[in-house]
Amino acid sequence: MKKETKKKAGRIIKIAAAVLVITAVLPFAANAAVTGVYGKLIDTAPEGEKFDCILILGAKVFSDGSVSAMLADRLDRGIELYFAGVSDKILVSGDHGTEGYDEVNAMKEYCVQRGVPSEDVFMDHAGFSTYDSVVRAKKVFLCESVMIVTQKYHLFRALYIASSIGLRAYGASAAPTVYAGNKYREVREFAARVKDIGSVIFNASPAYLGDPVPIRDNGNITNDR
Repeated sequence: MKKETKKKAGRIIKIAAAVLVITAVLPFAANAAVTGVYGKLIDTAPEGEKFDCILILGAKVFSDGSVSAMLADRLDRGIELYFAGVSDKILVSGDHGTEGYDEVNAMKEYCVQRGVPSEDVFMDHAGFSTYDSVVRAKKVFLCESVMIVTQKYHLFRALYIASSIGLRAYGASAAPTVYAGNKYREVREFAARVKDIGSVIFNASPAYLGDPVPIRDNGNITNDR
């Protein structure tokens, strides 16, 4: 009886060890797959190809409405692509969940001040996450193709999400700048890729959807002030 108990305990230990190994390895495998496959879509869009919009993902905005260096780099790249004819529309997507914090109006104002017509800049006020921004580009703004603009480390995940929901997408990386907190962001991005693989698998809904706002219309319909 004791011998049988020992055998059973041994099997349980082996199974538990296998589960621990798989659990430890899977996040690394998932990250390798996402970066390996979707890296091929970064800064490689066919020349002359036109997209429904240039989707610029949000980042920190300061209390006075000025944009952080990271966000400025994203916006500058998106504006450059707009004037290069990559798309006739820009979609700025970020966090405007409270009255006191507003990424998207700051982003739109930045674009308009640099010569982009206001009617060509749409605001997604509910881009609370990368997943929400990409899914809403398709489901709310009815885009079929997008050029996504953000820093390179962030593009792998955004492109994975886009591809997984049937949105034709390429990525354009912002200027390769070293920002404060880069190491922390890289670790957070590693975990975020794993999380969003789960979001895609389970077809998670964004925090908000709402009525369609076709990207072919006038961007001023998204103005809230």
